[in-house]
Amino acid sequence: MTAANDSTDHPDPIRDPLAEVVARHRQNTSGDVATYIPERATVDADGFGAALVSVHGKVHRAGDADRPFTIQSVSKPFVYAMAVSELGLEEVHRHVGVEPSGEPFNAISLDPDTGRPDNPLINAGAIVTSALVDGSTANERFERVRTFLSACAGRELDLDVEVFASESANGDRNRALAHLARSSGALRRSVDDATEVYFRQCSVIVTTEDLAVMGATLANSGVNPLTKRQVMSERAATITLSIMATCGMYDHSGEWMARVGLPAKSGVGGGIVAVQPAQFGIGVHSPRLDSWGNSVRGSAVLQSLSQDFDLHLFDHPNEPRSPIVSWETDGGVTVGVLRGEFDLISAEAVIELMLEAVAGGSRTIRLDVTGVTRSRTGARHLFQVISRHLEARDIDIVVEGNLD
Repeated sequence: MTAANDSTDHPDPIRDPLAEVVARHRQNTSGDVATYIPERATVDADGFGAALVSVHGKVHRAGDADRPFTIQSVSKPFVYAMAVSELGLEEVHRHVGVEPSGEPFNAISLDPDTGRPDNPLINAGAIVTSALVDGSTANERFERVRTFLSACAGRELDLDVEVFASESANGDRNRALAHLARSSGALRRSVDDATEVYFRQCSVIVTTEDLAVMGATLANSGVNPLTKRQVMSERAATITLSIMATCGMYDHSGEWMARVGLPAKSGVGGGIVAVQPAQFGIGVHSPRLDSWGNSVRGSAVLQSLSQDFDLHLFDHPNEPRSPIVSWETDGGVTVGVLRGEFDLISAEAVIELMLEAVAGGSRTIRLDVTGVTRSRTGARHLFQVISRHLEARDIDIVVEGNLD
């Protein structure tokens, strides 16, 4: 998967600063490779890559962006999105919660009242979530998971058989978590069945570019920006990003959200996926981990990008983005042209102008919304309410295009 803008013949305003940030942190060799999975202990600790994929499908890469590694816990939010898409949030919520655990990824974090794991991004919750995937055998369920992860990445992803064998041979703690979840009623499969699918999903092979595409799929309301396929429901993408924001970096999630401000998920393979909703996904990979189990250099890259380019989710412009291209009155007719996203604040601005136009003597308001790329439910509701109010006063409201 190679994009035209990967060419080195001309400056790339995204690739070049991405490469600069990777170079800035390359000499940082702190942290340790995860060794509790023996097969993981043999990886090249110096591998270091990053990729960014926009919701328009543009791919920008730096460093070892094509180097393969196992996805590990970065698979968790995507399998959760798959479960929510297929079963609905309420059914999934019966088995796994959505609260931060405040504990390490492999901690025993079960709700004392319901017995559910705290969230789907810790090991206990991920095992329960994987067990919700439909299928008559563990192999059938894993193939459905692998197919879904492949759809998120936009290409076929394979299983690292050696890592899977190592995970399975050294997975007693995860089996213990599964036993506890089963004893509470949260886990609906047998322990061996559930953990086999979980170990396999963690052993799927990806690159940083794959992670960036997967992140961009979440950013793009569940539509893969390369294949244009609706991989998951829009609601599932939204809920998944919400949980990534609060739980994705384990017991470091609060500080992560304060400093970096991007929903993210890490894995002990050294990968991290981060998302700017409606804009892009970023994948980073470097195997050395900090005490929380997050990639040291990957975390540093994302924090630098957030600070250097104002990517924090809660940063905002001094003035709200205006949806109004033009607004003109000629005689008793006012004509407005809108573009981009029609959200609540956009509706407020348009309604104010509509009321001013009527107060100034306009009897007809024409709105050209053919350039609107998306309209939010709340914005449509406000517009419909004010339109009915004005029409009751014999004001003609003419809409060219569709806000549905």
